[in-house]
Amino acid sequence: MDASLFRIQPSLPEPIYRQIADQVRRLVAGGQLQAGDALPSVREIAAAHAINPMTVSKAYSQLEAEGVLERLRGKGMVVAATARRPQPLAERLAQLDPLLHEVAQRAHDLELPGDEVLPRLRQLMEK
Repeated sequence: MDASLFRIQPSLPEPIYRQIADQVRRLVAGGQLQAGDALPSVREIAAAHAINPMTVSKAYSQLEAEGVLERLRGKGMVVAATARRPQPLAERLAQLDPLLHEVAQRAHDLELPGDEVLPRLRQLMEK
């Protein structure tokens, strides 16, 4: 995995370490990262995104404590053998519910019709 593939947005209210941890969890849940897959080093991610290495280290430590990642001597952080296997579609869709509720509420507040919002969502997903 390339360090530049992480999408880090400092302008979001969510802390950067949580953004990193959530992305790793989603990649494992979706099956893009599997047991034994190596993650970029703390330094690689920090350099690629101009963030403090301690921020990345905090995310990795949290994921290690949860059993998602494990530290292998000489290899760095890898997806743990005990990490949850790819989740069924219904479980992955359920993870989107809070965000979809927020989008629906904002669209309603802005008086945007669904037939205008849904094509935009489809367009964004295809990027």
